[in-house]
Amino acid sequence: MKNKELLFSRKSAPERSARMVETIYGCKWSLTVYQLLASGINRPGEMVRNVEGLSTKVLNECLRKNLEFGILKRIEYSEVPPRVEYQVTEFGSKFLRILEQLEDLQQEIAL
Repeated sequence: MKNKELLFSRKSAPERSARMVETIYGCKWSLTVYQLLASGINRPGEMVRNVEGLSTKVLNECLRKNLEFGILKRIEYSEVPPRVEYQVTEFGSKFLRILEQLEDLQQEIAL
């Protein structure tokens, strides 16, 4: 029998995107933050006031992770007092659609 040439090599999960999904799902507040942003609540103080159990420290950590991955962007206004808002980036919108598809898949599995 002849030795066959391998057609495929082992495929690994993309390191950065796998870490991103793990980090976002590992942060219990990220999905809540996305809901807040979708409902027009984009200032950190407003977010903390609207979610029971969410502290400023935990929110800032969650926002920092989302900024690092490029899911959210921070907009700073040079006003007195300073004002900061967060928005979902174009990349973040694509990422959130994937998360929604994962949730849909989970619903199918649960049936």
